[in-house]
Amino acid sequence: MKKVDYIVVGFGIAGICLAERLQARGKSFSLIDNAQEGATAASGGVLNPTVLKRFTAAWNAASFFKTAIPFYKSLGERIGVPILKDVAIHRILHSVEEQNNWMVASDKKELESFLSSEILTNKNTSVAAPFGLGNVKGGALMHPEKLINAFRNFLKTSNVLISENFEHDLLKISGNHVEYKDVSAKHIIFCEGASIVDNPFFPLSVSPNRDKVFVGNKGEYVIFKAPKLKLNSILKGPMMIIPLGNDLYKVGASYGRDDFSKGTTKDAREEIVSKLKRMISCDFEVVNQVSGIRPTVKDRKPLLGKPFENKPIYFMNGLGTRGLSMAPLLSEWLLDSIAAGKPLPAEVNINRFLK
Repeated sequence: MKKVDYIVVGFGIAGICLAERLQARGKSFSLIDNAQEGATAASGGVLNPTVLKRFTAAWNAASFFKTAIPFYKSLGERIGVPILKDVAIHRILHSVEEQNNWMVASDKKELESFLSSEILTNKNTSVAAPFGLGNVKGGALMHPEKLINAFRNFLKTSNVLISENFEHDLLKISGNHVEYKDVSAKHIIFCEGASIVDNPFFPLSVSPNRDKVFVGNKGEYVIFKAPKLKLNSILKGPMMIIPLGNDLYKVGASYGRDDFSKGTTKDAREEIVSKLKRMISCDFEVVNQVSGIRPTVKDRKPLLGKPFENKPIYFMNGLGTRGLSMAPLLSEWLLDSIAAGKPLPAEVNINRFLK
C-alpha cells in the first residue's frame, strides 16, 4: 500500500494548482485523472480582472490577480514552458454614453488599477469600433492546453499521476484516512469540474436543492482564420476574440445554462459567428469548434472545504468562468484550512449551502 498525504481527483485548473501547491509544501500526493479534456482545456485562457459587460471589477479581483500572475509565471519557469503572457484587453464601446460610463468607472477606486481612463481610437480597419476602445490593464493570456500537457508530463516524471477513471465505489473511508485501491492518504480532494454531479460523495448531488445550487454552464468557442484581421490584443464586444497566432483566433463563448451535454452544436456556432460578424468586417474561415462545461454555482462563488465533519473528504469546485484567475489563491486557502485549520472565507465555504 502506497502512503501519501493527499489524493487529488481531477486535472483541470483546480487539480493543477493543488498539485503545484502540494509540491511546494513538500507534501506527498497521488493525482488521479482520466485525461479527458474538460472546461479548462476548452477555455479561452483569458485572465480578465473586470466584468466588461457592466464596467465593474470581478469579485475579489485584486487579491486573485496578485496571486495568480506570479504563480503562473513561476510555474511556467519551473516546468520549462512559458504558459502566461501579459496582453491588452480592449472593450468595443458602442456609443457616447458608453464612453462616458467607461470614464466614470475608471475613476472608481476599485477599478482605477484595471481600467485606463483614456479612450483609444480604433485604427484597425477590420474592426467595427467607431466609438473607440476601452483599455483593460493587468490582463493576461494563458494557453490552457499547453499548461495541461506540459504539467501532466512533468508529473509523470515524479510518478504521482495515475491516468484512469476514478471509481468512487472503491473509495474506503476509515476515520482519519482514506484508501483507494493501493493508495492510502490522510486527505482526499475532489476537483472534478462539472462531472462532480456524478460523485456520490458530493453533498449537493444528492440534495434535493442540487439543481438550484450547482449548475452546468456549457460554453462553446469557434476557431477561425482571418489573415486580414491582424489583431494582437484581446477584443471584447458581443463575443471575445482571442489571438492564437498564425492568423488564427478563438471567439466565444456561448452560455448554455443547465446544460451538461458534451460536444459542439450548430446553434452555438451560428450564434457565435453572427456576433463575430458584428465585430469584424474582414473575411474569415471557421476551422474548428470546441466546447466545455463550466462548473458554476448559483451565487457565482466557488465551493471549497469539508462538508462532512468526521470524514477527510474535501472539495474544490464551482470555479465557473473565472477559474484560471481564482484557482491559485483558492488552492492556497483550501490547503491552509486543511493543514492549519485556517477558516475558509464564508463566501466560498461549501457549508454555506449545507446548513
